[in-house]
Amino acid sequence: MPELPEVETVRRGLAPVLEGARLARVIQRREDLRFPLPEGFGQRLTGRRVETVGRRAKYLLIGLDDGATLMAHLGMSGRFRIFEAAPPPEEPHDHVILETDAGATIRFNDPRRFGFMDIIDAGGLAANRFLAGLGPEPLDDAFDAARLAECLAGKAAPLKAALLDQRVVAGLGNIYVCEALHRAGLSPKRKGRSVGPARAGRLADAVKRVLEKAIAAGGSSLRDHRQTNGEFGYFQHDFQVYGREGEACRRCGPDHPVRRMVQSGRSTFYCPHCQR
Repeated sequence: MPELPEVETVRRGLAPVLEGARLARVIQRREDLRFPLPEGFGQRLTGRRVETVGRRAKYLLIGLDDGATLMAHLGMSGRFRIFEAAPPPEEPHDHVILETDAGATIRFNDPRRFGFMDIIDAGGLAANRFLAGLGPEPLDDAFDAARLAECLAGKAAPLKAALLDQRVVAGLGNIYVCEALHRAGLSPKRKGRSVGPARAGRLADAVKRVLEKAIAAGGSSLRDHRQTNGEFGYFQHDFQVYGREGEACRRCGPDHPVRRMVQSGRSTFYCPHCQR
C-alpha cells in the first residue's frame, strides 16, 4: 500500500494542475470504490474551485471553495494520471475523471478498488473517522526528538510495531520504518518505551531523511505506484534493508547479511549487527 512518500509525490503532481482551477466536469464511471461514493458526488464537485491540495498521513485532502474537502485514498492500486493536453482513450478502471476549466484531465484509476473518495463537509475534518486521532506528521518541523520520545513513552510494543501505529506517527508504513530503523541503528525488537532522547533524536532524523529521499525519488514502485506523469518511482533502488534478506548489510559488509523476521504479520528487514 502506498505510504507517505508515494502519497506526497502524488500530491505534488496534482497541486500545480488543480490549485486555483475550477472543476468544469466530474465524471464517475461507477457508484463505488472501496466504499460507495457520496450521493450526488459528481454534481457536488462540478463547478467548485480547488483552493488547496494537501495531505494528512496517507490521505489526499483537496480543499474546495465552499469549505468542503475531497478526500482520496489510493488503497493498494489507485493512481492519478494527469493529461494537460488532449487525453488518450480511457483505460479500464478509470473510475473517476476530473476536468478543469484550464483543459486538464485528471483520471483516478484503481483496478483493485481498495482506494476510496469522500466529500467532507466544511468543519468536518477534525472529526473524520480516518483523520481523528492521527499522530504527528513526521515531516513537520515540530516532529523532533522530544516529540518522538513523547509519542513512544510508555509503549511496551516493539519499536517497529509502535512506529506503524498511525496514532504514534502518521503516514509511516512497513518500508520506511524498516529503512529508518536501519539508518538510526535501532533494533526493531527493542521496546518503544526504551527510546530515550538520544536515540529518539537519531530516529527522528532518520525518519525525515528517508522520507525526504523517497519523495525526491518519486516514491517506491514495488508493484502499482506511479507518479502523476505515469512514471515509476525509483527509491526501491536505494533500499538499505527492505526486501534484501540474505544480502550484505550496506553498512557492515558481507559478513553481516540482512535478516527477515515477522512482526505483527508484517515482514521486518534489519541487520542484527548494527541495529541495537
